[in-house]
Amino acid sequence: MPKIMSFTKKLLFLSLLLSISTFSCSDNLNGKPVEVSKVNQQIIVEKYIEDTGIPWAMAWLPSGELLITMRAGELRMVKNGILLDQTISGLPEIKVKQQGGLLDIALHPDYEKNGWIYLSYSKEDGEGNFSTAIMRAKLKNMSLVEQEDIYVAQAYGEKGVHFGSRLSFDNQGFLYFSIGDRGQRDINPQDISRDAGKVYRIHDDGRIPEDNPFVSDIDAKSAIFSYGHRNPQGMAKHPITGDIWTHEHGPKGGDEVNIIAKGKNYGWPVISYGVNYSGTSFTDLTEKAGMEQPLWYWDPSIAPSDMVFVTSDKYPQWQGNLLVGSLKFGYLVMLTLDGNKVVKEEIVQENLTRIRSISQGPDGYLYVGADGVGVYRLLP
Repeated sequence: MPKIMSFTKKLLFLSLLLSISTFSCSDNLNGKPVEVSKVNQQIIVEKYIEDTGIPWAMAWLPSGELLITMRAGELRMVKNGILLDQTISGLPEIKVKQQGGLLDIALHPDYEKNGWIYLSYSKEDGEGNFSTAIMRAKLKNMSLVEQEDIYVAQAYGEKGVHFGSRLSFDNQGFLYFSIGDRGQRDINPQDISRDAGKVYRIHDDGRIPEDNPFVSDIDAKSAIFSYGHRNPQGMAKHPITGDIWTHEHGPKGGDEVNIIAKGKNYGWPVISYGVNYSGTSFTDLTEKAGMEQPLWYWDPSIAPSDMVFVTSDKYPQWQGNLLVGSLKFGYLVMLTLDGNKVVKEEIVQENLTRIRSISQGPDGYLYVGADGVGVYRLLP
């Protein structure tokens, strides 16, 4: 005999439906009004773990444990749904300032064979300046061993902004990572002889691939794969095509979703759909020959954080689409895809505080990290 839904659960379910059907947002995306989905998969938000820090990124070990990078400089482990009190030791010296700290984490595609874990963090030069560094290490008995920096951007400065720092492996085993313009808008992004404002591609040990686009240019940073970026803080491999997708923060408006292609210029700051935070203009151009148009953009900004392609069959109405977090509004945005085209945008869950990270776990559920709250699990 089927179970009868309790009165309390009925009220909870009805209130959830009501919130989804009536909430709307004054933001607009590509000039269109943004609304919470009226007919979409219903989600119950469950608190998975509580923590007052900033959970910048998550990665799952094959044995089921969850690793979480806390921006303040701690690497934490969740085991059997419990956040362990003991932190993982062996981290490098991390400079924590504003947007800087311990940032992204990713496992090597052959982690079960080689044990390599990759981390991005803000590194100090000893003179009060700091930049983005990419390191790898192995985890042994709650400690990182065999640590080595495999790329340190020569983009040192006092500003604590625009570190980028997302990591992703492609199907060939190359490691991609982003480094923001470090707050030097008019210097770094368009200059391939300088680090910052770029997406990079390297071998898993830091070597430069021979077919990188600028290896034959003696003045260029040979690890660069694409340039003209502001601050990409979302990066994911498309589950079918294998392409690397990113999103990046615009200034006031102009957040972008892009598909990263070899040697391409994505335009920042020559072209943009945003303006200065003061409201003044820094460019009159939204397009220019030789510069890529975004696949999708937000105006005004939602301050996008992490993103993930939903492949789990636990979310049949979301499957195959791109889920993006918003720092500014604390909601989840789903971009419905038709190939490489976005055909619809919806807010599918709101009131989650500042969303910082999103991960699809080995159990098929989606996990969402929120600043000062911890990690939620989304239950269909």
